[in-house]
Amino acid sequence: MNAGKTMPTAAGARTSNDYPVPTAMRAWVLGRPGELSLQEKPVPVPGKAEVLVRIDAVAICATDLDIVAHGPPALIRGDLPFDKGFTPGHEYMGTVVALGPGVDEFPIGQRVTVEIHAGCGQCKRCREGMYTSCHNYGLNWGAVDKGHRANGFTTDGGFCEYQVNHINTLIPIADDMSDEEATLVVTAGTAMYGLTELGGLVAGESVVVVGPGPIGLLGVGVAKALGAHPVILTGTRDNRLKTGLELGADHAINVRREDAVAAVRRLTGGKGADYVLECSGAPDAVNEAARMANRGGKICLAAFPHEPVPVDIAHIVRNNIYLYGIRGEGKSATHRAEAFMRQKRFDATKIHTHTFALEDLPTALRYARDRVEDAIKVVVKARGVAVRREAAE
Repeated sequence: MNAGKTMPTAAGARTSNDYPVPTAMRAWVLGRPGELSLQEKPVPVPGKAEVLVRIDAVAICATDLDIVAHGPPALIRGDLPFDKGFTPGHEYMGTVVALGPGVDEFPIGQRVTVEIHAGCGQCKRCREGMYTSCHNYGLNWGAVDKGHRANGFTTDGGFCEYQVNHINTLIPIADDMSDEEATLVVTAGTAMYGLTELGGLVAGESVVVVGPGPIGLLGVGVAKALGAHPVILTGTRDNRLKTGLELGADHAINVRREDAVAAVRRLTGGKGADYVLECSGAPDAVNEAARMANRGGKICLAAFPHEPVPVDIAHIVRNNIYLYGIRGEGKSATHRAEAFMRQKRFDATKIHTHTFALEDLPTALRYARDRVEDAIKVVVKARGVAVRREAAE
């Protein structure tokens, strides 16, 4: 082991000659709304219960687009993240290259994917395993020894070359899992978390997934892996509905051509679905999900509209429908999702459509935002990908 010939290390931290760590790295930094610049930053140093991850790939999430353009849900020192030297990005994977003092849970060289949230570990929710709902969320910028940390939201994220992660956020990945696939574990974990909160025992039960975005599409794969039947996917884009069928959906409904509620009821013998995983965030999504669900059914909201919307509470109450909201990928759902992916229970790579070099992040963000070339999940890699000198419109 080599204690700090390149990167300065905390007392007791360890590095390896096999994975030399520089003192500086490239990182995209958020300035004013919509303005990102590629800058040089110091490589962060892992402390107690932390490791340094060399970021090998990072996927773009719709939330990243919101953060770059508008700020929320990122909060830096309790305020908007603009002009604070903040690096966004949260769906990343990589290789452990340095260990903080006392860390022996992961060896240097271990490939990992990461969860976003490291809860404070002390509040009521963290003790229940609900660290994505930590009561200290957003209160600890600059004081990570006390409080919740969410890389890419309240602390620096993954649009860079190295990042420090708490050991609780790391999920080891199989040797044969590609970097690109590994970035999708958190997405699958979010779908897994939603189905877990709905009860988890969905074998033989009917599940509707509303919205064929990344979470919805992998929600189809997870639901089928859990034994759900039938799994019904609704959406507006035929190419994404086709991908959903490839991931295991028994039925795909294009809501531009067919009434989704009527179709779901027809496919479930007139009763409606046992579970609805709402991933569209459409203004009337909650009401439509409630009309799709059968009496006593359950709805999980994994997306939301940006403005307040009216909800037919009377219908929900009269039909004894249960409504759940989830944030992120709590209760170690990513570990269960990675296990399914490791066992090839579904092929998450079907939603990966584009890969760009780190230098091309602005173009990658545009592809994701504007769905250029039918982009679904866009991945950025810090090495091994040629830089594009042109940007297709």
